[in-house]
Amino acid sequence: MTISSKCAIAKGDGFFIIDSVTLAEPRADEVLVKIKAAGLCHTDYDSLSWGKPIVMGHEGAGIIEKVGSDIKNLKAGDQVILNWATPCMQCFQCQEGNQHICENNSPVVAGANGHTPGHAHLEGTQWNGKSIERSFNIGTLSEYALVKSSAVVKVREENLNFSAASIISCGVMTGYGSVVNSAKLTAGSSVVVLGCGGVGLNVINACEISGAGRIIAVDINPNKLELAKKFGATDVFLADKSDQGLKVTAEKIIKMLGGRGADYAFECTAIPALGAAPLAMIRNAGTAIQVSGIEEEITIDMRLFEWDKVYINPLYGKCRPQIDFPKLVQLYKKGNLKLDEMITREYRLEELQLAFDDMLAGKNAKGVIVFE
Repeated sequence: MTISSKCAIAKGDGFFIIDSVTLAEPRADEVLVKIKAAGLCHTDYDSLSWGKPIVMGHEGAGIIEKVGSDIKNLKAGDQVILNWATPCMQCFQCQEGNQHICENNSPVVAGANGHTPGHAHLEGTQWNGKSIERSFNIGTLSEYALVKSSAVVKVREENLNFSAASIISCGVMTGYGSVVNSAKLTAGSSVVVLGCGGVGLNVINACEISGAGRIIAVDINPNKLELAKKFGATDVFLADKSDQGLKVTAEKIIKMLGGRGADYAFECTAIPALGAAPLAMIRNAGTAIQVSGIEEEITIDMRLFEWDKVYINPLYGKCRPQIDFPKLVQLYKKGNLKLDEMITREYRLEELQLAFDDMLAGKNAKGVIVFE
């Protein structure tokens, strides 16, 4: 028996349409999830131009509708958060604890063992009679998603806020994990955060949760700096867009910190020209973290590494979904993780273009598509 699912389909040419796909019955290791909410980020907008049709969306939460015959730990009615970086738990990296860079299943990491990471059951989703890929193997901008059971994390909370839960699985996890799992920020530390979009705000929030003593938020948009204060920034700095490499900004921030520089600096702008900027903000033996995932060739003055500075480039905050997602839900439940404050507006699927327009205009910290 098949099921029809209304969804957003990127055409590959910069545009999308709202149409329906047909989903097959779950295979032995798959689950069918009724999507309740899906978060939006710039990667979803980028997927419009990936050169092929694709069911859009890679952040989401919902309720399991059906499970495959081999699945024992999940059942229909379970609330779940979907996870795009699906670990196999068998490869070298998973065994090393690096589930976020699984050699077999990651949709973004080429396998270190010489093969291309696998894709989910593509025949399970069809559009106009042909198989269609799902963004990051999940495709959450859809009424239903057919995914591997390893791509979902059960949430046992009663009356789950699905909008809040839906944004955990990318920007929130990336920001929080970059602070806690990757940088291992220590209480009392000084921090600079470059860029106060969705990921940057989550970095700020995670620094506050971790007990940072001083958190300096930097952006060229004063409205985003006001948001940064609400998420835990102790200081804000309005940068000048003409400040190349934020060199002048770095000098002023170092003065703010008594001439030494910060213990940690996080780059969250996704601007290649600022890839080296956090190195100029930190003290000797400090740590710079490139959070936004810049994937371009840039030139770096090696003197920025003097002396004993560390520069790390983590993916997805070193996410271990079955461990980290429940922690984030608990932090949200206690009021420490500001998910409700992160969501500026909810939209219907038919309002996806408006949601993209608002995101690109900088109106939203986070937009969420909600389903009936």
